[in-house]
Amino acid sequence: MKVTEKDVAYVADLGNLELTAEERTRMVRDLNSILGHIDSLNELDTTNVQPMAQVSDRYGVDQSKQGSERFAYASREDVHEGLRKSLPHDVALANAPDPDGTFFKVPKVIER
Repeated sequence: MKVTEKDVAYVADLGNLELTAEERTRMVRDLNSILGHIDSLNELDTTNVQPMAQVSDRYGVDQSKQGSERFAYASREDVHEGLRKSLPHDVALANAPDPDGTFFKVPKVIER
């Protein structure tokens, strides 16, 4: 499936992005290049390749592993310490300049 300039314009409109003609052309080229690479990956025979949940050891939780040179395991001291309850809803709204009783009211900042 090829991406067209119409597709790029549609998605840019959804994202409220203003793209120049040059940017749209470059985006079409780049997206089609990415899809072409994915098509070439889909041609690979992965019959004997086991599925993986993670592609790197960066997010591992096994502290006995040392990780690779690129991704070392780091322990976080703040995981269990310093946890606190959230601010109660009514207290948060009491500090709001213009609440509607349930939510914060804020001015509209996006114009279309």
